Amino acid sequence: MKAIILAGGSGLRGLPFTRFIPKAMIPCNGKPMIYYIVRHITRFKLIDEIIIITDLKGLGGQIHNYFHNTKYEKNITFVQDSQKGTAGDLDCISTKQISEPFLLWFADNLCAIDIQKMKLRFADENSYVCIATRNKRQEKTGFAQVENNIITQFKEKPVIELQLEECLGIYIMNSGILDIIHKLVGQSINLSYDILQKLVRNKNISSFNIENQQWLDIESPATVTYNKELVSSITKLMES
Repeated sequence: MKAIILAGGSGLRGLPFTRFIPKAMIPCNGKPMIYYIVRHITRFKLIDEIIIITDLKGLGGQIHNYFHNTKYEKNITFVQDSQKGTAGDLDCISTKQISEPFLLWFADNLCAIDIQKMKLRFADENSYVCIATRNKRQEKTGFAQVENNIITQFKEKPVIELQLEECLGIYIMNSGILDIIHKLVGQSINLSYDILQKLVRNKNISSFNIENQQWLDIESPATVTYNKELVSSITKLMES
């Protein structure tokens, strides 16, 4: 099974930092975010190759240089991105390169997810796509219970149940999705809006709930600073 890491994009949410470094290279506990993703993925024997799609002609060259002459280099293939959206970058991959289900991981996501269990969910549900999700979230502010305009109880940063499951940037996909993307070549393609929204009608997109597993979407170095303890906890699990 192959793993694709999407590490391209303009990084607008990370400005001004992403004028100088790609978002995937944001430091977390002294190492780039993408290091932990590669380290975690390689723990699973079912993954035989990692393909990193990034702007090799631009800032993405920093990612290539980082893994050069490391033990991970032999398992990594680098591909120039297309600058055509979250799904458009997959147009750079041919079905000859990938002819079986593959793992897709957006490089701004940190989570020590069990890829083996997620692959089993993908197979058990006869899925075309399986998406990592969560229905619980640790809030970052305090909440109050109010009755008749009177506060009766404070709850500091509670864990809340979400009405809708939140989709994380980690997927397992049938390789046939590449054919769907190839047919839309020439335009910017958003994975959620242009691809998954249409596929969901067939009811063969499953979810893999990470339950109490920690997850963080890192937009910028400020996100790391603000969530220092959470980042430390997740990266230790991913590196163990």
